[in-house]
This record gives sequence, C-alpha cells and structure tokens, in this order.
Amino acid sequence: MPVIRRTAAAAAAAVALFATATACGPQDDKVAAPGSSAAADHRGGGEAGADAGGSGLPSGLPTSLDDVKKWQKGGWKDWDQWAREASEFVNPVIKDLWNPSRMAEARDTPDVTTQNAGDAGGSDPEPRPVQARQVARPYHQHMAPIGKIMFDSPQGPMVCSGTVVEDPAHPGESNLVWTAGHCVHTGRSGGWMRNIVFVPSYNDEGLPMSQVGRAPAQEVAPYGVWWANWATTSGEWIDMGSTKSGNAGSAYDFAVLHVQPEGGGGKSLQETVGAALPVWFGAPSPDRVSGLQAFGYPAAPPYDGARMMNCPARPGRLTMAQGTPTMYRIGCTMTGGTSGGGWFTNYGGRTYLVSNSSIGSLNHTWLAGPHLGVEAKRVFMGISQKFA
Repeated sequence: MPVIRRTAAAAAAAVALFATATACGPQDDKVAAPGSSAAADHRGGGEAGADAGGSGLPSGLPTSLDDVKKWQKGGWKDWDQWAREASEFVNPVIKDLWNPSRMAEARDTPDVTTQNAGDAGGSDPEPRPVQARQVARPYHQHMAPIGKIMFDSPQGPMVCSGTVVEDPAHPGESNLVWTAGHCVHTGRSGGWMRNIVFVPSYNDEGLPMSQVGRAPAQEVAPYGVWWANWATTSGEWIDMGSTKSGNAGSAYDFAVLHVQPEGGGGKSLQETVGAALPVWFGAPSPDRVSGLQAFGYPAAPPYDGARMMNCPARPGRLTMAQGTPTMYRIGCTMTGGTSGGGWFTNYGGRTYLVSNSSIGSLNHTWLAGPHLGVEAKRVFMGISQKFA
C-alpha cells in the first residue's frame, strides 16, 4: 500500500505499471506520460461556480447578500428550484453545519450499481472479488490526501470520497479535490448537490461510527472542513449520467472541486495536509496496468463509513456503451460511500491518481472507474486556470 505522509508522497513498489519500452513507456504515442497529454476541446463541459450575483441563476437560489443569509438559515432545503446547468452551482459556507454529529448521521450514499455491465462488448470477464482492507491509522500519517466528501441531496445528507490533487497553476499550494461526477451532480435527471464539503483524513483514528458523533472535532476533522466554492464535471455526465444505475455517462463520471476552509485562513489545502497526488491523464489502458489500489470510505452495509479502506487489484476492461471510453474495473468489496475515491498506481517512483470509483456490481464484488483522457483533462484544466 502506498504511504502518502504529510511530509512526502512516497510511492510503493507494490503498485506498479506493467511497462516495457515498446508498450506503455513515456515514448509511446498512444499512452501519455504523466503530465504530458494535451487537452483538446471535446464539447461544452460542466464547469460550475457562477458568482453569487450572476443573473443566470434560477429563482430561489441566492443572488444577493440577503438571499445568501436566507440560504444559510435554511433556504437551501427548498429543492423546488434545483440548479442544473453548469453555470448555476452555488455553495455558500454555512458555519458549523457539518459538525461531528451531522457528519456521523450522513450515511446515505449514491450507490450506483449496474446489472448489465459489459453488454456493449470490449469488456474482460467479471473479476473475482477482492476483500477490502483497512488503511493504517492515523490516516494523516499514511494517506493524508484522502478524505470524505459530504453533501445534501433531496433525499438527505450523503457521503462520498475524494482526493487532494496537485494543481499545475499552484505548485505545492493546491485547493483541488478529485471525486466522482455523481457526488456533485445527479446527471440527466436532476442538478447540483448542496452544502458540498471535503474533510481530509476524516475520523483520523478510525473510531467506531457509534463514537464519531460524540468525538472532538479535531479527531473527526483533523484538518478542518473545506467548502467547495467551485465545481466542475463533464458535460457528458450532466447530459447522460444517472445516480440510479451505470450507463454511458459512467465513462465520464469524474469531477473536481475547488475548496476553501470553513474558518478562512491563508494556507492552501495541500499545505495544510502536507501532500497531494498528481493526476495522470492518458494513463495506459486497463489491460496494460499490472496493479492499482482503490481507496475510499465505504458506508453501505456491511460498512458504516467510519473507516478508510482500500482494495489492491489488477484492473480489467469494462465498456458500458459503444463509442464511450473503456473503463477500469477491479474486484473489490467496497460499497456505496466509496464513490469518488481515488485509484492510484505507481510510475517512475511516484504515485499517480488514474481514476475514481464510479459504479459497482449489485452484490458489491467489483468496482469500475473512468479512464481519464482528453475530456477529463479539459475539465481539470478549466478549474485550475480559473483560479490561476
């Protein structure tokens, strides 16, 4: 298991690419070396985060200081006017909304499963399940960039997972978090989630969930609560995605948040936690990767969301629909709540994020995540440049 401490991002040799000079090295014109792929406009994307004063917001969303105050006092609970479009995202900070008690109560998950995976062809046989295992504690000493994402939906508070990733516009000072598209937007049938926050190294000592609600805030959120003040996902996810079952949109089920600390402060998220993962766009296809590890906070039974888990596995290929990018698929018993959690592999002595948990099987024996190609990099660079 890779150990990513506050002071360094040490890669583990156990997670390595199956690479040869002719197969998937940096000189291969079909596989981009980390940080080398060029983004190209594919289509209108899902960048969000319009200023609160924007005139394009639907009626009922905060467009003035008075509106923001009403929103913070409970106006956000009105879902009749649900912001859907990329420019309609709003997420005003509500101080102390996500206290340890409410965090512990947020156990529902957007558990996106599928029954017809691979029917489009181009998929490998279903993998054998890999039993998830607990990550060493305290988390801030082992996997500091990983944390829990919490948000409100029309069905109530929900949870996902996320990873602090490097920002090329702000080396060493990133405020970017990688997660799944369905953790921030419901796709074709709805709109943006609300009160989206990221809590790095959530429940640092892995307390039982029965104790989390009564634990000191410092133990539950050792680096504080970070509110998303900007969000971006793919246009394909907004147009096609579903939080009910996997479909063609699952191949584009990724998102990036730009966050700020609830209490303010001068340090960036990366400086605060001490580490961030680079994203490898255009990484090798699943059949050319010998191993990776998926991390997250599974919250659906038999788990309860209290502990960080991971699955080490060799990925296979999964195609959800003809014409869509082939996804990574691994055997793994992690459940809902894992969504958005990073998938890591090692190349050249560094650990890279190459995917995120998107969908799983009905009986929770495998997980699948998108291959991060041109569209993913376009989405990522859009939010990076926004705050450059």
